[in-house]
Amino acid sequence: MSGFYILIFGFFTALIVVLFSMPSLIKVAKLKNLVDSPLEDRKMHRWSIPTLGGVVIFGAIVFSYSLWFPENYDFIDGMLVNFKFLISSLILLFFVGVKDDIIGTAPVKKLIAHIIVAFILVVMAGLRIESMQGIFGVINPLSLWQSYLLSILAYLVIINSINLIDGLDGLAGLVSLLASVFFGILFYYSGNIPLSLLAFVLSGTMLGFIFFNFYPARVFMGDAGSLAIGSIFCVLSINSINESYLLAPIWIQTLNKAVLAMSILAYPLIDTLRVFTLRILKDKSPFTADKNHIHHNFEKIGFGHAKTSLSIFFYSLTVVLFQLFLQLFLNINNPTLLLFIQVVFSCLTLLIIYLLAKLYIKKN
Repeated sequence: MSGFYILIFGFFTALIVVLFSMPSLIKVAKLKNLVDSPLEDRKMHRWSIPTLGGVVIFGAIVFSYSLWFPENYDFIDGMLVNFKFLISSLILLFFVGVKDDIIGTAPVKKLIAHIIVAFILVVMAGLRIESMQGIFGVINPLSLWQSYLLSILAYLVIINSINLIDGLDGLAGLVSLLASVFFGILFYYSGNIPLSLLAFVLSGTMLGFIFFNFYPARVFMGDAGSLAIGSIFCVLSINSINESYLLAPIWIQTLNKAVLAMSILAYPLIDTLRVFTLRILKDKSPFTADKNHIHHNFEKIGFGHAKTSLSIFFYSLTVVLFQLFLQLFLNINNPTLLLFIQVVFSCLTLLIIYLLAKLYIKKN
């Protein structure tokens, strides 16, 4: 079977699994009172909503990816390693996430789980950032320990960033859908069908999930879902930086993949770094939950869940397209300059969207 059809079947299998399984999970969760009640001030919803959407997300990803996994692509370096250690990591994070969604998990235990998963992916699987792609003038390959430290940091930031944006109906699902489609296309053109399948399986899962999570949400993905999605994005991001693009079109070979990976995950990364910085400046733990995320500020001015989620979705699309414009049309290929422009553009665009939202609310 050709790679294209494998991707199509993987996408629709994941989509169908979610569409047919989620209603039953919602029903069971309500019967067993496995719901998130809006008792805390930081909660954004006004009624009890099941939090175990991650159970279906995990099942759809593992089932669809395993079912359509293209073993005939074993000539690709690290193909089986990615599959083996990713599934192991997903299972571990699934149990940690489900426990947290039902009865809560101590932060120390979650940290231990993250350290174990980081060790599995970075050290055992060898899934590490090998080069800075010229950013800050670093052209030579990173030393082993530099690579380990940077990769573990990337893992912790990415997995927490997905978890932290899961605070508004439809937001995490839409952002993850768009990001997974971009990664899927990138790996498809590079000829890496196994990783492209992983990305499109995730996008099919997210599309199905959005049907139940878009405003007004009937289910949340919870930690079981966000941790699985975050770990997959970690795998996709690091592989996209290390991938050989000899089979890809020239325009894809031209792109700086390290900056592109950050552009694809622009909103979760910016929101996470912003909120962590604010908490530290206030002498609080960066992991202390609050209501100071960017999407919370949109909600405070009355912009609403749906409009905020859709605005951030199109914002994320714009950031990626802007990098394509910079490199393919303006020929800005200096890695450090490119990163600087993307960071400034991403932050200013978010600010402009927020100001326009305030103006819209004021006029209406």
